[in-house]
Amino acid sequence: MARDEKIDPRIFELYDEYCHGFIDRREFLRRSSGITVGGVSALWMAQALLPRYAEAQMISFTDPRMKGTYVEYPSPGGTSGNMRGYLARPSGDGPFPSVVVIHENRGLNPHIEDVARRAAVAGFLALAPDGLAPVGGYPGNDDDGRRMQRGLDRAKLDQDIINSARYLKEHELSNGRLGATGFCWGGGMTNRLAVALGSDLQAGVPFYGPAAASEDVPKIKAALLIIYAGTDRRVNAMWPAYEAALKANGVTHEMQLFEGTLHGFHNNSTPRYNEAAAALAWNRTVGFFRKHLV
Repeated sequence: MARDEKIDPRIFELYDEYCHGFIDRREFLRRSSGITVGGVSALWMAQALLPRYAEAQMISFTDPRMKGTYVEYPSPGGTSGNMRGYLARPSGDGPFPSVVVIHENRGLNPHIEDVARRAAVAGFLALAPDGLAPVGGYPGNDDDGRRMQRGLDRAKLDQDIINSARYLKEHELSNGRLGATGFCWGGGMTNRLAVALGSDLQAGVPFYGPAAASEDVPKIKAALLIIYAGTDRRVNAMWPAYEAALKANGVTHEMQLFEGTLHGFHNNSTPRYNEAAAALAWNRTVGFFRKHLV
């Protein structure tokens, strides 16, 4: 599904507020219905932005190039002490370079599972942890998932993702070299994971995620490929300070800004998706991981 250029920019702005939890679904639809375009309510535009996961699947669950399964593992210090994730492995015997794929602010939805399968098809042992697993797991819809994730203790949720990364790095099919990527909240978590893991993380690719705190940057040892959407003002405003801290501490990094794109441009389940930019960003992500993990 390509981005629909007919959708009014004001609706995209409201959707951004909705996705980040500043307004709920009802308020998003209410405000959208009050906007008129050509004398017609823009409510249909708002409804068109809601995700369509089944239509957006790129790699089938049964694709012979990979095998996906759900795994459970201990998570000391996390929300409940246990975690669950979706593990996608390439066909073949391994060992494989490993990549943790971190979801947005709504738990492990079908889109992120699909991204994990894409990583497996590219040759990586991929784990997509579900931060909601300790409280019942992704509930099947993003609205409830967003509320559930917002209700978690942030430090314990972070610890669950850190433990997930360590589980993957030590997995019997891993070659011991670990990468991480994530989107929105997961992009920010990728930055925080780089801080928490230090030299145990070899590469990170955060997609439009909040930057790590400048005072924590000296702990980062991973190479970073930092991806931003061109119109994502809130997140992009963090870059100058982050760049200065990365340079000051000698962290290997590069930043790529995709002009004209929206926050979430890689997610092909909504019209924010930009097919050309998403394909290029993903190809560069895979190349970056191959450079640093293989």
